[in-house]
Amino acid sequence: MKHLVILAAACLAACTTPSQSQPANTLAGSEGATEVVSASITRAPTLHGDKPIVIAHRGASGLYPEHTAAAYKAAIEQGADFIEPDLVVTSDGVLIVRHDNFLSATTNVADHSEFADRKKVKATPLGEKEDWWVEDFTLADIKTLKARQQFEGREMKYDDQYDILTFDEVMDIALDAAKAGHIVGLHVEAKWPGDFAAQGFDMPDLMIAAMDKKGLKAAGIPVYIQCFEPPFLAEFASKSDLPTIQNMVGPPYAAMLGLDYKLEDIHTTGVGAEKSMILNADGTTSDFVDRAHKLGLLVHVYTVRDDHPGEGFADSRAEFRALFDAGVDGVWTDYPATGLAVRDAE
Repeated sequence: MKHLVILAAACLAACTTPSQSQPANTLAGSEGATEVVSASITRAPTLHGDKPIVIAHRGASGLYPEHTAAAYKAAIEQGADFIEPDLVVTSDGVLIVRHDNFLSATTNVADHSEFADRKKVKATPLGEKEDWWVEDFTLADIKTLKARQQFEGREMKYDDQYDILTFDEVMDIALDAAKAGHIVGLHVEAKWPGDFAAQGFDMPDLMIAAMDKKGLKAAGIPVYIQCFEPPFLAEFASKSDLPTIQNMVGPPYAAMLGLDYKLEDIHTTGVGAEKSMILNADGTTSDFVDRAHKLGLLVHVYTVRDDHPGEGFADSRAEFRALFDAGVDGVWTDYPATGLAVRDAE
C-alpha cells in the first residue's frame, strides 16, 4: 500500500470535466432533477438560482450507523435531495460503501477471531496505522460484518444490526425510491482511487459500469461524482459526462500535505469545500463562494452536524443559515432534516 506516496504527491487538487457550467440535473437526468431541486420562488444566491441541495452525508448518519440501509432510507424519508455513498473496493473487485479503507471504526471486525491475522500496519498520509483493511477482504468476508456508530454521544443501540452495503445495494435504494415517486440523487465519492489503481482496480471503470447497468440516467436519478484525488477526476471526466466535484482539503491538513490550491486552477463542475473556507470563527463569512461562482464553479460544503456546530455558531441551524445566506449550492450534513428545515423555512 502506498498511501503516503500517492496522496502526498497527487491527491486533492483539480482536474477538468467536459461541462463546467451546467448543473448536475442537466447532465444526469433532467426529469429527476426537477423533483429533487425545485426552483425557489425567491431566487437563492446560488450559482444557478436554484435552492441549495441538502446532501445526506453517509445517509442520516447522525441517527444510524453510517452507510447503512437505515441511514439512507431515513435520509430519503426526511426529504434529502442527495444521499452520499463513499466507495472503496474489496479484494475481489467489488465496490462497497465505507468512508475509510480501514474497518475497525465502523464495523465489528475486531470481534471476528477468524480475521485476527489480517490486522496489519499500513502507511497513511498521516502516519502508520494498524487496522483491518478493506482491500484484504473479499465481498463474502465483508458480508459477515455488521456496521457500528463510530462517534461518541450518538445512538449506539443500532450497532451490529445492519449489513455493510455494496454500491449496487445503495443504487437499489435510490431506484426503489424513484419507483415510489421520490427522486433522490446520488452524490458519490471515490475514496483512495490511486491506491486501488495500484492494486489493479480502475475505479472510474467500475463505477461507470455499475451505474450504467443499474440504469440511473433512465430512472432520472441525478448524480455527482466527487473525489479528493485529481487524477481520478480527470480519468472519470474523460469517460463520462457526469458532473465532477473537486473536494478540497481544509486546514491544517492542506498545509501539512502541501496541498493548498487556488480556485482559479480548478476546472471541475464544482468544488467540495471544507466549511471553514466559508465560515469565519466570528460567525461572518468569507468571499469564497462569490469567487467560486465568478469562475462558474458550484460550491458544495462539508460537513454540518447538529451535535458539533462550527466555531462561532450557537447551533447547526445558525450554521446552515449562514451557509445558505452565503450562496452555497449544497451542504453535506449528518442531519438532513435540520438542513431541510432551515433551507425551506423561507
